[in-house]
Amino acid sequence: MAEEAGMFTVQQTVGSVLCCKCGIPMAPNAANMCVKCLRSEVDITEGLQKHVIITHCPECECYLQPPRTWIKAQLESKELLTFCVKRLKNMNRVRLVHAEFVWTEPHSKRIKVRLRVQKEVLNGAILEQAYVVEYVQQEHMCESCSRVAANPDQWVAAVQLRQHVSHRRTFFYLEQLILKHDAAAHAIKIKQMDQGIDFFFANRSHGVKFVEFIGKVAPVKSRSDKQLISHDSKSNDYNYKHTFSVEISPICREDLICLPPKVALSMGNFGPLVICSKVTNSIALLDPLTLRQCFLDADQYWRTSFKSLLTSRQLVEYIVLDVELVSSEVNIGGSRYALADAQVARVSDFGKNDLIFSFRTHLGHLLSPGDYALGYDLYGTNTNDMELEKHKGLALPEVILIKKSYEEKRQRKRGKPRSWKLKSLNMEVDETRNRADEEKVDTEYEAFLRDLEENPDIRFNISLYRNRDYQPSEVASVTDGDLPSVPLEELLADLDLTDQEMEDPERA
Repeated sequence: MAEEAGMFTVQQTVGSVLCCKCGIPMAPNAANMCVKCLRSEVDITEGLQKHVIITHCPECECYLQPPRTWIKAQLESKELLTFCVKRLKNMNRVRLVHAEFVWTEPHSKRIKVRLRVQKEVLNGAILEQAYVVEYVQQEHMCESCSRVAANPDQWVAAVQLRQHVSHRRTFFYLEQLILKHDAAAHAIKIKQMDQGIDFFFANRSHGVKFVEFIGKVAPVKSRSDKQLISHDSKSNDYNYKHTFSVEISPICREDLICLPPKVALSMGNFGPLVICSKVTNSIALLDPLTLRQCFLDADQYWRTSFKSLLTSRQLVEYIVLDVELVSSEVNIGGSRYALADAQVARVSDFGKNDLIFSFRTHLGHLLSPGDYALGYDLYGTNTNDMELEKHKGLALPEVILIKKSYEEKRQRKRGKPRSWKLKSLNMEVDETRNRADEEKVDTEYEAFLRDLEENPDIRFNISLYRNRDYQPSEVASVTDGDLPSVPLEELLADLDLTDQEMEDPERA
């Protein structure tokens, strides 16, 4: 206001005073001392802990929070930083401003944390100071790990996960779901069986929680039983071993199903010849001739359980001769489909006969003349299914296509590493398996990896990691352009603290 009126104003300046100790000019404060002299007079970290002993379990990477709580934390994680700060005493005397880790050797059994604190000192002046706290790890196994080390078979709850099918595709997918959600973190032992996996837990509650998790991601039915191990009549204590038997539905994705008449009628005359398009805690069924979709939850399925007419192991490769769209592309349950009239021939018939099949398919948006596709050969298959015989007068199509095939293009890429990888559970594998069984498992796992590349819906629920050994080449990127692959933005960095420490040893 004064400048607008043309009045003379005096510029305000901040005066300086001399330090009462060393005499250098400084901004005035309540103590009339510079920062160096103030720190020489007062140590605000006096009385604070600078050496702390913590208990660490080397088996499960947990830390003891007295009196009996074990906290799981990785090195240099925010959980470990919170744990270390809470172990300090007399921190109510100062105000914590910042905390960070200081790099130490991985095998030194030392954790160093740099803390920055503030405190009000002489005449109300606020002093800030940093200091380092050293934590010494004492190795001591927790109760569950010591129990396992003493007797590995000393389990309390066992979950027997089974699926009565001829392949392990479902268990490959469940393994990735379990790893992503850390559902088997409390398992003391995991053992791979013939048609499933066994999980062993030290507490019954951990087994119950794991069964509930499986019920949320797959259509299952379960039953439980218990066996009395010991009994103390004086203290009235009973020790039981609990067993949970969990059976997964034998219906898998891409299976061809003939619905029982009662089920088809209850779903509004749906099908009866349908494809399983997706399996979660419910089964998604798609009619390839009408593009109708229905869902069966676990209770509905197990009430009238049925099996697949044909499975993915019986797929036949065809070559597409002609495709004529019948309807426009539609989105059903997050997947795209388009009805089309197609003409195909079996790849195995080339040079033998001129047999051509004409039918209607739901893959009109994917197929073009000259493409390869995998489907079920109902023309040459001898089916012996009780449910199919109940549908009298049902006209079966000669071919039902399931998906587009990239086998010919994959032949060029055979043996080359992928840009991504998966993690696996620490399972005990039966060493009595012969070579044929191992080759069968390897083939099924390779088919599972191809499904991940071709279907983004499956990749959505699991974690894929970057393969550090992969070295891309310009020739491969040009020749493999039509092959389905996993985008780089979907990959996670596989965190390895030892590698980070070797790359940047002077980070502290």
